[in-house]
Amino acid sequence: MTGSLALLDSASLYFRSFFALPDSMRAADGTQVNAVRGFADTIARILTDRRPARLVCCLDADWRPKFRTDLLPSYKAHRVAEETGSGPDVEEVPDTLTPQVPIILDLLAAFGFATAEAAGYEADDVIGALATREQTDPVEVITGDRDLFQLVRTEPTPTSVIYVGKGWAKAEVLGPAEIAERYSLPRETAGPAYADMSMMRGDPSDGLPGVAGIGEKTAAKLITQFGSLEALLAAASAGDSQVPLKTRLRLADAADYLAVAPTVVKVAVDAPVEQSGPDTVPATPADPERVAELAERWNLGNSVERLLKALPGA
Repeated sequence: MTGSLALLDSASLYFRSFFALPDSMRAADGTQVNAVRGFADTIARILTDRRPARLVCCLDADWRPKFRTDLLPSYKAHRVAEETGSGPDVEEVPDTLTPQVPIILDLLAAFGFATAEAAGYEADDVIGALATREQTDPVEVITGDRDLFQLVRTEPTPTSVIYVGKGWAKAEVLGPAEIAERYSLPRETAGPAYADMSMMRGDPSDGLPGVAGIGEKTAAKLITQFGSLEALLAAASAGDSQVPLKTRLRLADAADYLAVAPTVVKVAVDAPVEQSGPDTVPATPADPERVAELAERWNLGNSVERLLKALPGA
């Protein structure tokens, strides 16, 4: 055991499994189970390769929180399949993925893995809240989403991201040094600096417009020069000659967006997290009979076997 706390960005991981594995993986009744099997295999690899002492599967209670869309209506707007008005909007998800999510949750419960969510918040916020609590163990965030690069830090609790954007076989362990080098950001504040840079750069996949005319490299250079987006904006507002006139005009044009971007982009570390149970990695399944039943019913065979063998008590 490394003694680390592994925080899984569950939806990011099972989405990737769904698209990476063939849709021919099915149960006897025809239900597609590629996301279930891929997610189980991912946890097995995490336990085998990273050997955490604690693990939490973090969930989206609301993938498009109202407190974010009230400030920036374009946030993830292109992914909305249905607006409910009274609750979380329905996300556009492949028809054959939706039925697999309850199976994943059943399997996690049968094994005894902790899950966590926060009403009105995304999994990113849950991860941020758990990662920034007073922790005695190093934190490893496992995700395929670059947004969580903002959490890397050295103190007070070392926090790194295991980035699986190209699959587990090409997983990258990214801490402050790696994020600083990759994006030309200051190492001491690599996590917050990444968040500031990403606000300026924008992200069409999340409906973040960014600052027109300022790309990733320019944003990184400005954040490194001034230390933070807040300091850059203050300098631009004061007419500081170190901020080129063209940049000052671009920032002024994007003032409304930049006023709300920090709340939209930064994870809400104060999210009211509710956790299903202890986060200690189970030595053996909490309910072996239920595990066997789920494996049989949903044709999870080898994936469940690999997960069983990856448990500390196997």
